[in-house]
Amino acid sequence: MVKASTSNVAVVIPNWNGKDDLPACLDSLQAQSLVPHIIVVENGSTDGSAELVTKKYPYVTLLPQSKNLGFAGGVNVGITYALEHDFEYIALFNNDAVADRDWLKELMHALAENPKAGIATCKLISFDKKHLDSTGDLYTVWGLPYPRGRGEQVSDTYDKQTEIFGASGGASLYRASMLQRVGLFDEKFFAYYEDVDISFRAQIAGWKIVFAPKAIAYHKIGATSSRIKGFATYQTMKNLPMIFWKNVPWSLVPVVLPRLLIAYWSIMASSILQGRGWPAFKGLLVHLKNHPHIFRERREIQRSRVVSDEYIWNIMTHDLPPNAHKLRTLRAKWWKLRRSKAK
Repeated sequence: MVKASTSNVAVVIPNWNGKDDLPACLDSLQAQSLVPHIIVVENGSTDGSAELVTKKYPYVTLLPQSKNLGFAGGVNVGITYALEHDFEYIALFNNDAVADRDWLKELMHALAENPKAGIATCKLISFDKKHLDSTGDLYTVWGLPYPRGRGEQVSDTYDKQTEIFGASGGASLYRASMLQRVGLFDEKFFAYYEDVDISFRAQIAGWKIVFAPKAIAYHKIGATSSRIKGFATYQTMKNLPMIFWKNVPWSLVPVVLPRLLIAYWSIMASSILQGRGWPAFKGLLVHLKNHPHIFRERREIQRSRVVSDEYIWNIMTHDLPPNAHKLRTLRAKWWKLRRSKAK
């Protein structure tokens, strides 16, 4: 098994008003069989989080920020610190998560076994220890990303180490050399899907991503985002098209874009019917405002691409996410209509 010291592995934890969850998170990281250097990016909390870290966890590097930079901006502060201090591996970990003792060691082992892999991701389990949160991220030909296995009962289904499309930013390990090559997280995402975006960019640049099933952590799903009404809807409507426009090759746009538009406007309609119309519409407006940034990024990403369009097509999931029930019903009706017309 791989051995490493605190000199080359850092774990970055973005924190916003997570005082109640931080102790269990930090204790689990300090108890790792491979002890990392721990960095907490204090994202403008008002609940005494910074004082807690200073008083009870003096070994933690605390990077206080004057305002909430979101997940993407927060982790970038920690990653930048780690890169400036020559850490070779940088893990990201949610403040509302707890790691098994060998979580980090298993992720390091996965990268050591796969030198072409730039990211290793773990088996993330909900706090009830009965259901999965994520076993890596997938990106569909409908332009919809989703965490593999979410909501499924914990079993041996995902016990094999394998390459996967993307890694959850909540508990994954990144090579510093990969981050230096593809860049840090896109702060326009703020939160939601920024981990899918950086995984897509890594794939485009020729890096692999590996799922390490023996690396296990437990996560309180939505513990932070649920504090803000309409937050998930706003971020979804803002960020979904951004992944697509930045990363999908032009040859695949005619295939993916029509599906994404159907899915996007379906989400918009559902949001309106459920009383979340304004956050959804605001997300759309901000997405449009971000277009200059998006297409500047796209030019850079596509210019440096080293994999083929066929490779990108093959690593995408050729189906809808399992929980896209309305879209599955709509698709079934469409194919039924097509078959009836063909008779």
